[in-house]
Amino acid sequence: MGRSKPLVGLTVAWLIGLVWSGWQPFDRATWWMEVAPALIAWPVLWWSDPRFALSRLALALIAVHGLVLMLGGAYSYARVPLGFLLEHWLGLARNPYDRIGHLFQGAVPAIVFRELLLRRGGIARGALLAGLVMACCMAVSACYELAEFGAAMALGQGADAFLGTQGDPWDTQWDMLMCLIGAGMSLACLSRCHDRSMKEGENHA
Repeated sequence: MGRSKPLVGLTVAWLIGLVWSGWQPFDRATWWMEVAPALIAWPVLWWSDPRFALSRLALALIAVHGLVLMLGGAYSYARVPLGFLLEHWLGLARNPYDRIGHLFQGAVPAIVFRELLLRRGGIARGALLAGLVMACCMAVSACYELAEFGAAMALGQGADAFLGTQGDPWDTQWDMLMCLIGAGMSLACLSRCHDRSMKEGENHA
């Protein structure tokens, strides 16, 4: 049970987030699509924890990412109040919350993939590890963009809130670029902290 304490914390945070964001969301169908990654990841994390317990850092980042998704689901990404504040403060032409979401889409999987490749893949630290992590993150981003494409084809204008393009014809390319930037920032800024977190997990195992 000691190894699952961070996962219990994630679960509590996500339960609160889901109740709050799902109480009266802007659009119920959009809410389901936005929080779906968290709803899928949740049972997977509990199932895998006894077999492969992720580091505290990885779980903390996953928890934050889930809350980012839930906030976007509550308002739809183009209407999140935090995004409007940033738009005003930074003099932007659009609500940037969607960009923030895709930044997390790179930053968080980068640490998870790094942990998987180090602990199970036998990949040594270095350029090859960084390149593989970046490639995996871009694959996740591409799959998400394909899911958005499928939603657009199936729902037509009903998918606008989910897509969050705000009229930008280059939204897909921007989303993938933000994912790439997020992954690079995560590797550059968190790798040492991640190594310590994994070591602490091994000592407690």
